[in-house]
Amino acid sequence: MLPSVAAAADSLEALGANPNNWTMQTGDYTGQHYSRLSQITTGNVKNLKAAWSFSTGLLHGHEGAPLVIGDMMYINTPFPNNTFALNLAEPEKIVWQHKPKQDASVKAVACCDIVNRGLAYDDGRIFKTQLDGHLVALDAKTGKELWKMENCDPAVGSTITQAPFAVKGKVLVGCSGAELGVRGYVTAYDQKTGELVWRSFATGPDNELNLSKDFNKDNPHYGQMGLGTKTWEGEAWKIGGGTNWGWYAYDPKLNLFYYGSGNPAPWNETMRPGDNKWTMTIWARDVDTGAAKWGYQKTPHDEWDFAGVNQMILTDQAVNGKSQPLLTHVDRNGIMYTLNRQTGSIVQAAKVDPAVNVFKKVDLKTGLPLRDPEFSTRMDHKGTNICPSAMGFHNQGLDAYDPDSRTFYFGLNHICMDWEPFMLPYRAGQFFVGATLAMYPGPNGPTKKEMGQVRAMDGVTGEVKWTKWEKFSVWGGTLATKGGLVFYNTLDGNIKALDKTNGKEIWKFKMPSGAIGAPMSYAYKGKQYIATNYGVGGWPGVGLVFDLTDPSAGLGAVGAFKELQSYTQMGGGVMVFGL
Repeated sequence: MLPSVAAAADSLEALGANPNNWTMQTGDYTGQHYSRLSQITTGNVKNLKAAWSFSTGLLHGHEGAPLVIGDMMYINTPFPNNTFALNLAEPEKIVWQHKPKQDASVKAVACCDIVNRGLAYDDGRIFKTQLDGHLVALDAKTGKELWKMENCDPAVGSTITQAPFAVKGKVLVGCSGAELGVRGYVTAYDQKTGELVWRSFATGPDNELNLSKDFNKDNPHYGQMGLGTKTWEGEAWKIGGGTNWGWYAYDPKLNLFYYGSGNPAPWNETMRPGDNKWTMTIWARDVDTGAAKWGYQKTPHDEWDFAGVNQMILTDQAVNGKSQPLLTHVDRNGIMYTLNRQTGSIVQAAKVDPAVNVFKKVDLKTGLPLRDPEFSTRMDHKGTNICPSAMGFHNQGLDAYDPDSRTFYFGLNHICMDWEPFMLPYRAGQFFVGATLAMYPGPNGPTKKEMGQVRAMDGVTGEVKWTKWEKFSVWGGTLATKGGLVFYNTLDGNIKALDKTNGKEIWKFKMPSGAIGAPMSYAYKGKQYIATNYGVGGWPGVGLVFDLTDPSAGLGAVGAFKELQSYTQMGGGVMVFGL
């Protein structure tokens, strides 16, 4: 049975303009993760039932979401990164499947589970990443492998868990591996041939950073030339981290794409004096050349593993009565940043939870965080009650923006930690961390045991509109719909719907396993559906107490929440719901 993807040759923008499709992980180029479908509403969501499901036959974390193009659904899995194409007319039949052969040894150098954050699509091609560092293009109709390129080298600890990003005839992708001393970069490949178009690093000399001549011209106090080496001791930048494994957004008017570079390596701050630029940075780069127009470092000299690769959400909103092109980003450090995405100027930097204590505030004039020295980390000192934990108050989840109410809906963690660093040497391909962590629920939940929440916020004012507390981290993020609903998954196996106006829970369904994927919505034959991946893994899947004292052991869980263990062994897949 061959798919009838009549729109395969249409542009990604045209396909995305049809709300029946779900063409990319972020929903669209803005990253708003919002569905304009309105058949499912606050009034009838109580009638939402399971329509069908698909099991991948695999354990581990199923992050990201399926894609829907026309009458086809495309599903990807964690390692070994199998891809399935289903026709929505008969979803119980697999149209084609792509099952790559990978060396199982790559699993040993993958930090925080062997997850994959999903597929990309453009112009009749499916793009996927493999844990072993390869980027692959498939024919969307047949699953035939069109080309395959090695983007990362597992021999030095560099793997891929990221979803690729298709834009303007290119595919953008980064690497994981800062925990192994990998030096981060973003690369653009030609969609048709797989040829490397450009590559831009996060650390090192200006030419390798690919800085434009007027880099940060609107905010020179952020830093400009020469800092990719000067803010490091010696040549530490060569193993300095700054990998990106998160999400991209794109503004076609400005021709800029946006993403975050991650944490410096190692976690032990004593071993890398300086601001360690340009790790922990929001980047704005030209899609055609990769040249950086501006970069804002949120956490200079990161001390807590606040990898800043989280989602970028683009909106146009009034600030002081004048419309501005904005970018909003909730960082692992617990700060919601809103910037002018054309200039990089800060509009707002608000705590997403008052429990954030590593920073007292962010100075909007300088862009610098005001640290609280009580919660800093250093050698021969055990820091306690540090909030957020290394998991961050926000991590990989994809969150939603509702343009009607101009409200963001964030799925958050509420976890704090104790931190004790230790010295260790760098060895290529081995974990390069240097810290012992213990994590536990934060202080602000109603019973002091809650580890997650969904929070509705205004990105311009920082106002909190409502909060819905959860027992466990809301790891996968949220989906907002035109029907007035906010959907999200829980680690203990529920998909839930809230009323967007007040956060009241009005529907839930118990799935076969806990879920860390992001819900999505599509329509087929005039009927709206909600679909989501299920299957637990990642940081939540291995527990919240870690022992990192033995570098050879990697990220080994000393203890895990027993209540979650049953949800990590039920396998993963996709569930689809309809009225």
